Amino acid sequence: MTQVALGMPATPPAPLAERRKTRQLEVGSVGVGSDHPVSVQSMTTAVTADVNSTLQQIAELTAAGCDIVRVACPSADDAEALPAIAHKSKIPVIADIHFQPRYVFAAIEAGCAAVRVNPGNIRKFDDKVGEIAQAAKDHGTPIRIGVNAGSLDKRLMEKHGRATPEALAESALWEASLFGEHDFHDLKISVKHNDPVVMIRAYEILADSCDYPLHLGVTEAGPAFQGTVKSAVAFGTLLRQGIGDTIRVSLSAPPVEEAKVGGQILQSLGLRPRKLEIVSCPSCGRAQVDVYKLADQVTAGLEGMEVPLRVAVMGCVVNGPGEAREADLGVASGNGKGQIFVKGEVIKTVPESKIVETLIEEAMKIAEDADPEAAGSPSVVTG
Repeated sequence: MTQVALGMPATPPAPLAERRKTRQLEVGSVGVGSDHPVSVQSMTTAVTADVNSTLQQIAELTAAGCDIVRVACPSADDAEALPAIAHKSKIPVIADIHFQPRYVFAAIEAGCAAVRVNPGNIRKFDDKVGEIAQAAKDHGTPIRIGVNAGSLDKRLMEKHGRATPEALAESALWEASLFGEHDFHDLKISVKHNDPVVMIRAYEILADSCDYPLHLGVTEAGPAFQGTVKSAVAFGTLLRQGIGDTIRVSLSAPPVEEAKVGGQILQSLGLRPRKLEIVSCPSCGRAQVDVYKLADQVTAGLEGMEVPLRVAVMGCVVNGPGEAREADLGVASGNGKGQIFVKGEVIKTVPESKIVETLIEEAMKIAEDADPEAAGSPSVVTG
């Protein structure tokens, strides 16, 4: 028996940068901080009081690779639902609290893995810090200080005139210092803004000013396309500097899409084990097949595959054969047919109408033969 290395790298790529050293947190079963992998968060959109709908969304997010989920808690009915949700969820649940400090205590009592508070819109928040710190300490519950440009403390808006990077960072550091006065340091911080440039600078200031873990997010990033671009640019810039411990891609789209995009960003940066990767050409006047349709069909057919697999879907003979040979599996298309490559060798030529089903069949064979223990260096076993 011989083992042939697949197209994915045999060893993980070198990290972009050394992670910024932080304090370590335990958010339920997920470690957060520089000693742990960067994790993906999202947020449910169902009414939290509707326990079944919320748990259904959490299950979908879990299947999509989400590590931590946040649920809104704007009402007493939502607060009453938290114990059941926190207990039944397969991933840690963070309660998201605005306006009413009593829900912070309810979330802690409910067993939520953490609580997110937005100091700018909780009435007399500074006066409640001591009580919150004590309750969180008693239950071992981390707190995320979540500062948003749209709800910045009025005192800081008056001082800075607008939600500048300095204002965002100052707000977060001020609130963290209040918790510190009560010897509570199980904190994670976020300073979100809808402008990636402002957001990046705010996080850079924070990174230089404290050692708390940082949750990255471009808030109100927009529809799926725009929000994906904004988030990818901002996260890539910060992660390249070793800044960031959890991320949330905020999209005007179903939560599952947020988790998928977040996971893909981390995979692309080598910060999460790679799974399926489709290499496809952008098409041009040389293409003799509908590359867009072909790539979409192959992607849909292989959705959910857990084995690291690089599949090349190419539309002409210029770069097609070379890219197909470099992948685990590939096709170079033209003249109404496609050459199917497995580990650099042409194994068959099929009509264009059979390309998709053939690629899926060969991918399944590779997945079945892959060594399940070799997560970092997958292989195909041949005779």
